[in-house]
Amino acid sequence: MDKPKLRIAVVNSKSFGKYSDALEKLKSIGDVDILEFPRNIDGGELAEKLEGYHFLIVSATPYFGRDFFKNNRSVVMLIRHGVGLDNVDLKAAEEHGVIVVKVPGEVEREAVAELTITLILSALRMVPQAYESVRKGKWYERVKYIGKELKNLVVGIIGFGNIGSRVAEILIRGFNSKVLVYDPFVKPGRVSAIGAIPTASLDELLKESDIITIHAALTPETYHLINWQAFSKMKKGVIIVNTARGEIIDTNALIRALEEGIVSAVALDVIENEPIDNSHPILRFKNVIVTPHIAAYTYESLHGMDYIAVEAIESYLKGRPIRGAVVMPKNPRRLVLEY
Repeated sequence: MDKPKLRIAVVNSKSFGKYSDALEKLKSIGDVDILEFPRNIDGGELAEKLEGYHFLIVSATPYFGRDFFKNNRSVVMLIRHGVGLDNVDLKAAEEHGVIVVKVPGEVEREAVAELTITLILSALRMVPQAYESVRKGKWYERVKYIGKELKNLVVGIIGFGNIGSRVAEILIRGFNSKVLVYDPFVKPGRVSAIGAIPTASLDELLKESDIITIHAALTPETYHLINWQAFSKMKKGVIIVNTARGEIIDTNALIRALEEGIVSAVALDVIENEPIDNSHPILRFKNVIVTPHIAAYTYESLHGMDYIAVEAIESYLKGRPIRGAVVMPKNPRRLVLEY
């Protein structure tokens, strides 16, 4: 007689198992399918397509909202292959008995912080423009690419969690930068303990910073936090860096700020409505750098993300505490296997 089947779906992830043996480990636990859905798929349709699966390992899309959890009866655990949870309705998951797990912030911390510093320096020293000049045989144009040194600049950090705090450490200890921090959820003493300066308001940070780098979570409160009103308060010539979530910046307002010379350079690893194509209006600016959401893409980070997912499923099946669990329902769904 056949054994009952435990089914696992990896949803919209291009990286899971690509640089580790995590996929093979999963296949030793149950049947595994790699699935791809449109980012805006209807929740009810998504629920139907994922009916029969017990564990989901999901990327930053699609959205797992109330309609999904209401209409899907088989999923007992949803694991975000990343640190963000803006595509998961946590309250709905709790109400319908589904455990939600995310990668602990420290797994991606170094990777995202290092790319942030890379983008800051690339924008500050006009690296893409200088490379393009050489590529076109215009080495003699190098005098056009005069940058500034970080030790003489004020860097404003919005969000002082795992990544924002690490970026601050690198800037202060590695570059001797003056760092301002705005995070209403962090005690000022924690900020000042590493040598950064807490600001009482976002406006204070916007007005004082030469470079602004975003490390906040996407919530209803941070959606379009950096809008035209925010740009109008910034120093002329400010540099904007975002490795958090694209929707925190109003893209139309950013384009206007570039056109009006408020913003001198932009470096984005995330952008609204990603992925974008090469016709996007932001790409017409030579002083804009866009990378395709690769901040967490290091071997070390991806290995860690993969194994958190595998470990979560193993822990569930063995009745052990689940690392990275952010929703542990009071009335969890029962795992029902089918033949």
